[in-house]
Amino acid sequence: MSYPLITLLQQKAIPVQQSCRVLEVSRSGFYEARRRLAHPIICKTSTHLRAAFMASHQSYGSRRLVTALEAQDIHVGPPSGTSPDASGRLKAGLET
Repeated sequence: MSYPLITLLQQKAIPVQQSCRVLEVSRSGFYEARRRLAHPIICKTSTHLRAAFMASHQSYGSRRLVTALEAQDIHVGPPSGTSPDASGRLKAGLET
């Protein structure tokens, strides 16, 4: 991203508006990214996910990570009993 560059240029007294225009990024995007970096959101699930990934020596893919988390009674992903339909939206699973 060019946002760290804009921050560096701002420290060198180059206005944010000018830097954003030259780098073709929005000022609002720059300020939003800066706000997100100042207040990161860490949820419990992401902490468990990272721990499972590190425990696998960074070799597990998404399916094995989900299985490992479910073994710890941590459920991630869409609610069970749902599946994507042709448009990609979730639909309720139907018993036949």
